[in-house]
This record gives sequence, structure tokens and C-alpha cells, in this order.
Amino acid sequence: MNDAPFILYEPAELTSSVVFAAPHSGRSYTLDFLDGSRLDAHAIRASEDAFVDQLFQSVTCFGAPLLAASAPRAFVDLNRSCEDLDPALIYGVGSVGLNARVASGLGVVPRVVAIGRPIYNGKISMVEAQTRLQDIWHPYHQRLQSLLDTTRRKFGHVVLIDCHSMPHAAVNREQRSDISPDIVIGDRFGAAAAPKIVDHVQAAFVTAGFRVTRNNPFAGAYIGQHYGKPQRGQHVIQIEIDRSLYMDEVTISPLPVFAELQTRLRAVIAQIVALEIEQVRLAAE
Repeated sequence: MNDAPFILYEPAELTSSVVFAAPHSGRSYTLDFLDGSRLDAHAIRASEDAFVDQLFQSVTCFGAPLLAASAPRAFVDLNRSCEDLDPALIYGVGSVGLNARVASGLGVVPRVVAIGRPIYNGKISMVEAQTRLQDIWHPYHQRLQSLLDTTRRKFGHVVLIDCHSMPHAAVNREQRSDISPDIVIGDRFGAAAAPKIVDHVQAAFVTAGFRVTRNNPFAGAYIGQHYGKPQRGQHVIQIEIDRSLYMDEVTISPLPVFAELQTRLRAVIAQIVALEIEQVRLAAE
């Protein structure tokens, strides 16, 4: 178990304007959390972006940091606003202005895991919810903002690659053809990053042999909305990887091809971090 809210993997020297993050790969499930859940230790992992941090750990070899969550998404969702509190789960929360994600149980403190399975037998207190935000959500986002600020000061701009994974079945449901994408790139339909930067990232995946779509079915959530400020030289691109490429989704275990995918992604990462400074500056104008 890791009690820290995140793990920061840092390069020997910061030489890239790119920051990588894995907000949903946390797998430190405390005994108290498991004891208070109606799900077992396996079922509660359904929403976890398992092993994504491992897939991207080579970024430090290219002069870029990786900020990976330790706490699991089922405990606190770092890709939600800290104000996305669910009145159906937390005592004392009003329903005014409730958004669709919260209504479906996917607030900052989730009520359900994938396929809508309830995590709890009843409600939790506001004190419990706020403690999770204080101990996990706020420290993670403070560190992420610090990384972005440090990088932008050094290079004049920063590109955040927000790393996630997606269930294979979810991708198939959204496609009208028999061929589903391996990678979905999300830039909130152009609002979170300059198009030329997104083109560069997409080309890196295509060159490595991945099938790629953009913003369909995942365009990005809170992190892209909050941190994506291309007019200020701060760009966010969400990456979703089809889980069936590297893991058995039933057993939540790596496939034999896991190391091969790591190698393919290493080539992608090398292209992404090689993004020319002048190219980024021009794209942001």
C-alpha cells in the first residue's frame, strides 16, 4: 500500500516541454475502503486504468516527468472537479446544478464503478468526502499545477499528456464500423490544445502503427477543461488506450504482449517529447 496521494517520476534533467500524468492508474486500496465497500477487491478495480503508469514510465528517459496517482479512481476521481459531489452518496449535498456525470454516480467521490455497480451499501458523511479531497485530490492537483508552471517557465509553453485506458467494449459500442480505434486522442474539440500540437501527437501514434480517432468517444473531462489553456501556452491532450491491447480485462492482468506495447509506446513518447519549441510557439499563436 502507498499512503502518498501520488508518485512523481522525474527525469535526471528536465529537457522536455511535455508533462505526462496518469490520474486513474492508482491501485492503493486501503483495507478500510475495501471493508466499507459492497464490492470485493477484484470487482472494485473495474474503473481503474490498470498499468497505464507502467506503460508510460519511460518518459523520464526523454527528459519528461510522469505524475501517477496512488489512490484508486473508485476512492477519488482526479479527473473530476472537487465540486462534483454526489447527493445520492454524500450526506448534506444539495442537487442544485447536478451534472450528468454526477447524476450517473461518477462524481469526484464515485458512487459506482464501471457498468454502474454500486461501491457502497449506503451514504458516506460529508467529513469523509472532504477528507478524501483534502488528502488526495488537492495535493495531486497542486503538484500537477506546479509541474506545469515549472515547465512553462523554462520553455515558454507546456504540453500535458493525460494518460488513460478505455474498455474495449466501450470503444466498440461507439463505432459504426467493425474497426475500433486503438487510441482515442481528446482535445475537447480544439478547446484544450492547439491543433498543430494535437496533429503532432496523433501522427506519432499513427507512425507507430496505431489506429487513432480524435474526440470520439472521449474528448476529455475536468483535466482538459481546467488546465487546457492554449492561448496561454498550456496545452492538454488526453490519450485513451484500448485495454485489450495490453491486459486481460476480466482478470485485470497484463498480457504477454505488454512489454511489446511498452516498446511501441516508447517510440511514440520519443516523437512527442521531441516536439520543436518553435513549432509549439507558432501553433499557439
